[in-house]
This record gives sequence, structure tokens and C-alpha cells, in this order.
Amino acid sequence: MTITLEHDTLDDRPATLASVLGRVRELGPTLRGGALAAEKAGRHSDDTIAALDAAGVFAIATPAEYAGAELSVRQQLDVVTEVAKWDGSAGWTVWVAASTNWLPVGCGPQVIEEVYGHDWVGPRVAGSSHFPATRGRARRTEGGWVVTGGPWTFGSDALWAPYTNLGCLADDGDGTYLVGVQVPRDQLRFLDDWNVAGMRATGSVSIEIPRDELVVPEHRVTDFRHVTSQRIDHGLAGSLWKVPSLGWAFSLMAGMSIGIATGALERFIERSAGRPIRGTTYTNQLEAPLTHLMLTEVHSKIRSATLMARANAEETDHLGRLIAAGTPESPEYMQQFSARVLAETAYAAKWCAEAIELLQRNSGSTAIMDFEPIQRSWRDARVITLHGALNLEALSENYGRLMAGLQPHNFAGITTLDRFAPARSPSPSQTTS
Repeated sequence: MTITLEHDTLDDRPATLASVLGRVRELGPTLRGGALAAEKAGRHSDDTIAALDAAGVFAIATPAEYAGAELSVRQQLDVVTEVAKWDGSAGWTVWVAASTNWLPVGCGPQVIEEVYGHDWVGPRVAGSSHFPATRGRARRTEGGWVVTGGPWTFGSDALWAPYTNLGCLADDGDGTYLVGVQVPRDQLRFLDDWNVAGMRATGSVSIEIPRDELVVPEHRVTDFRHVTSQRIDHGLAGSLWKVPSLGWAFSLMAGMSIGIATGALERFIERSAGRPIRGTTYTNQLEAPLTHLMLTEVHSKIRSATLMARANAEETDHLGRLIAAGTPESPEYMQQFSARVLAETAYAAKWCAEAIELLQRNSGSTAIMDFEPIQRSWRDARVITLHGALNLEALSENYGRLMAGLQPHNFAGITTLDRFAPARSPSPSQTTS
């Protein structure tokens, strides 16, 4: 299902958001009811993907030029949060589907047309191994590139997307750099290796190319520095395509944690009514002071995460509008903003996981049963904190270095901060004539 929206009808977007949220809430009990079967299968069913598509969630970040809703980042956050409230794995799938749209857009008009210029049920794009540890390699050849290596790991949404963007390392003689390689799904092989503690239904399997090498047309391989710096003219009109990619991806990522924790809190209150507390005389857990103290702590952790995520999403939209108007913030500001969003998203994930652990610990032994949503929320939320891009200590150090007037660590990959670093002053020898 696609949602037609023109750029000049901004007033329609709140109505579009409300419509999508309403359909997600109707679908929610079905998502929760099917979560155990999806976990055991290691992937969402095709029916679930179709139902999410019919709810409009896979169109929230599709370009308006291609009949997409093109909601703001702040509005997308609400959708990711609502889906995750019912099923963390579904929330992850929608987060990836929304927050990776900058990948094809950053590759230029020809890739954009290939990704969005046809009907499709499910997410439009996936990404895999956009980190320095990628095992993919790419080298130039006449008219294109030759891709070798793999497998590419953590291919979230790749099972359902028409294209997956694979991270590969290239070297033209001036040093290694990262490229994004857009590959059609029929040229990929998906491994059955997603055997994990949480987020099991995301089907984030590893990916291989069927033969030793794959020849890819020139237009489907893009220097990742050009993608992240929005150097390629994509021809799309909306300011969404000017927002900082880290602000977009990680504001929404926090929404996953918030949604899972909110769902766990609602489930706790639902199942605690009339339930006795072992070792006490309380016959109704909801009447016990120890429950009241715990609930307030849970609320405060979720609330803190929510306020930060919303503020970051709103600022991401604002920064996109400034860039679209030709008045961007300074490189110093953008570097600080991106480092802060990463660190605050890691804290949001931590707080929400801690909130769920409190709920889990106070839910009794029946809460460990596989049919109980609280234990699934507990595992899913902890998996988010272990994402490779949410290393809390490393992100905290990088932002703290900026606060102290130092540069962060210079590392390669999708979360690199040096692309925002202010230009260095020329050396004396460069300024003398």
C-alpha cells in the first residue's frame, strides 16, 4: 500500500500519521499474538510483512515523488515506537525500513528509480556490513565494479527488500575506503544463521553472493563518503533528504527501545491486577507500595528516553530544513550534534532495558515462559543495547572529548564523526607565498 502525498500538502501529514498509527494499533494485538511463532521461525511471516505494509509503515519514509508519505523524522519516530510497543522485532524491521532510505537516495537518481519506481510489498531497502570490519571487497572494472568476499552480516530487512546495500572496502591506490553496493535480491543468497537471544523474528541473516565474484554496474556502487555527505544530487524536493543521516537513524532507533519498554509496562499492569506477591500479605500487586515505587522508576526511565529521542528527532528535522534553505549549521555544530545523538540513543536504550528488567524481576516466575511478552521485551531491549553502533562507553568518550575541546576518535564506517570535523587551519608553509 502506498500513500500519495505532495510536497505542498504539509498540513496533510499529521492526518497521514494519525491514519498510520490507527492502523498499527488495530494490527497490534495480531503482532503480539504472532510474536512467538515468528521467533521460532526466525523471521516474520509473509502475512505479517503484508499486514505491516497495508498499515502504511513501509511508506513513511518513501519519497513523495514516488507516492510515499515522506513523514518527518519526528513523525516517523511515533510510528516506530508504536510498532515496537506490540512487537520488538516488528519495530526493528520498521526502524530499518524507515531509517535506511537515505542509502538509495544518497546514491543518486538511477538507484532511486530502481528502488522506488515499482510496486512492492514490504521494506524497500536493506543494508548490511557498513562497518570497517566488513568482509566485502570491491574493485573497479570496465563499466562497473567486481564484488568479492563476504558473507555480509546482520542483514536486517534483506529477506523482504528488493535491494540490499552491501558495505565493501575499495582501494584505488590512495588508501582504503568504504563503498555502498546496491544489489538486487535475486543476486544474493541468504544464510540460515540468525540464531540469537533476542530480536529473533527480524531475520537479520548473513548474506552471500552465489559465486566467487559479482559484477555490479557503475551506478550501483557509491563511495560512502559521498552518501553520508549528501554530495550526489538526487533530485528530490523534500527537506527530509537533507537531514543528517545519523540524527535520522538513531533518533528512530531510540523509538524502538521506548516502544518495547512502553509495551512491557502496559503488559505488567495488565497481568499484575489481582496477582499476589509471594512472601508478603499483599493479594493485589497493584496495591503494594513497592510496586508503586518501582512503577515510578520505570516511568522516569522511559520518560527520559522519550524526551531525548523526541528532541533529537525534532532537531534532525530542523537541521534538514536549514540545509534545504541554504543556511546549514557549522561543521563544529554538526559534529557535536551527531556525537550527542549517538550517545543519547545509547543511554535511551540502556534506560529502557533497565526499566524492563525491573518489570521482569517483579513479574514472578511465570514471566519467563516463552508465551509471555515481558520476557521477550526483556531480551529484545537488551539486544538493542548490544548493537555495534551503540557502544555506550565509546560513544560517551567521543562526545566527552568534544565537550572538552578535543577531536573524537577518527574511525571508519557508517557512524564516523570526522566527516563533520571543521576544516583544519592551513599550516604556515601553506599560507606563505
